Amino acid sequence: MSSPERAPISEAAAPVSSRDSSPAPAPDTKETPRPLPSRVLLVRHGESTWNAERRVQGQHDPPLSELGRRQAGQLAARLAGRRLVALYSSDLRRGWQTAEPIAEAVGLEPIPLQGLREIALGDWEGKTREELAREFPEQWEAWSKRPSWDLVPSGEGAGPFERRVRETLAWILSQHTVGDVLCVTHGGVIQVALGSVVAPSRSSDGLFPFVIENCSLTVLQRSSSRTVVTAVNDTCHLS
Repeated sequence: MSSPERAPISEAAAPVSSRDSSPAPAPDTKETPRPLPSRVLLVRHGESTWNAERRVQGQHDPPLSELGRRQAGQLAARLAGRRLVALYSSDLRRGWQTAEPIAEAVGLEPIPLQGLREIALGDWEGKTREELAREFPEQWEAWSKRPSWDLVPSGEGAGPFERRVRETLAWILSQHTVGDVLCVTHGGVIQVALGSVVAPSRSSDGLFPFVIENCSLTVLQRSSSRTVVTAVNDTCHLS
C-alpha cells in the first residue's frame, strides 16, 4: 500500500528563496465545509390491538396487532441499510415491538427511553369513546367542546407532558449533534415535537393539528441556527 501523500509545507514554515523563480502556490480557495445537520426521525408505533378497538391507550401497554406487526416490517424494509447514529424507543410494548424489526434492519440496538412514552391518561385509559361519555359525562362533554389534557382525571396534564417531550428531544439532540437519530414513539409525542417547531410559544393542550398515522415517519432537521420540519406523516412504505 502506498504511503499517504504529504501535505505541502506552508510558506510560513518554509520561506521561498528570492532566487527561486518558481511560481508561488495558488491560495487555497476551498470553503470551510458546513457542519452536517442532525435529524430526528420520529416514527409512530404500528397499529396496536387497542388502536383497532378504538380504546384510549395513554401509558397502558397493549401489543401490536397483526396489522401493526406488518406495518413495522414494511417500515423496517424501507429503512434497511440506512446509516443511523442511534435508535431510541418508547419502552411501552407497542413502541418496542415496532423498534425491533427496525433495529435488525439498521444494525443497531434500540435504547429504551421513558421520556418517549405517550401522555398518561389516567382514568380514561382502556376506555372507548362510548364508555367515556357514559362514565365521565361532564369531562367528556367539556372535552368535546374544547379538548384539554387537564380535563382527564388522574392524567399527566398538558404542561408536564409537553415539558417531558421537549426535554427528552433536547437531550437526544445534545447527544447526537450530527447524523440521523430514529425515535419510535407515539402520536401525542410527535404532535408536541412538531408544535415545538412551528408554534413554540403555544401549548397543544390536546388540540392536535397534524394527522400522524400508525407507523408513519416524521422528520425534524436541526442546523446550527434553527430546526425545520422536512416530512410529516410519511407512509409511502405502507401497502
